[in-house]
Amino acid sequence: MKWQGRRQSSNMDDRRGMSGGKMLLGGGVIGVIVLLVQMFTGTDLSQVIPSELTQPQQGTERTVELSEADKQMGEFVSVVLADTEDIWGKIFQENNLTYENPRLVLFSDAVQTGCGGASSASGPFYCPADRTVYMDLVFFNELKTRFGAKGGDFAIAYVIAHEVGHHVQNLLGTSGRTQQAMQSSNETRANQLSVALELQADFYAGVWSHYNQDQLEAGDIEEALSAANAVGDDTIQEKMQGHANQETFTHGTSAQRMYWFKKGYQGGDVNQGDTFTELGLQ
Repeated sequence: MKWQGRRQSSNMDDRRGMSGGKMLLGGGVIGVIVLLVQMFTGTDLSQVIPSELTQPQQGTERTVELSEADKQMGEFVSVVLADTEDIWGKIFQENNLTYENPRLVLFSDAVQTGCGGASSASGPFYCPADRTVYMDLVFFNELKTRFGAKGGDFAIAYVIAHEVGHHVQNLLGTSGRTQQAMQSSNETRANQLSVALELQADFYAGVWSHYNQDQLEAGDIEEALSAANAVGDDTIQEKMQGHANQETFTHGTSAQRMYWFKKGYQGGDVNQGDTFTELGLQ
């Protein structure tokens, strides 16, 4: 993605140089796998791994000097966020709506949010209470060095665009209505509603990519699709437990995630993203 020298967002707060405690999960292969899974699925794996690997140590406040690579990554994230502001602002305006920019917080180890405390184990997430995207980027570097990812900058952009997609849902009232419906549904239907919500966020990430084509480079869309394919519920469950249970899916299969991102990217029509109807939930 072409990003260097371009406008950066004023709505990003980089807190990576500050930490209230070291998250043991932040380093090592186990931590990276857990973070990678949760980055795309939102699944909290803290219940299936030892608590000492996921909890911050208390009383160890520290200040960390960011490396040049870290600083560059922060600039990249800020440019991507600025692109989402420009594109969604235009789309909302064209539909006689007002877009309110979200904030994005980069943190290390642990963070306090409007939705409560969170650790790196939560993965990137959107908090509707304070309309903020939270991300710990430590695993992106390890994804490249330990897992041999090639030129994965647009995979990161895809994740940001997906989380901003949840912000769009929040502004439109979709997430609130879905949460209410989930609370009055049985577990199976609640999971299906969650899948529809997540697939729509993938669709919105695709729409954003459609309108950001001038900044894309060869291979960018393939990076996003590869990431979506790698972290579908079916693929993750097969890797983690040897089989997939469709009734427990909360984010969609690999095929579904790629399909909805691609649909948004190819069509660019925000009105074609009714995942709820297509999944028979309306």
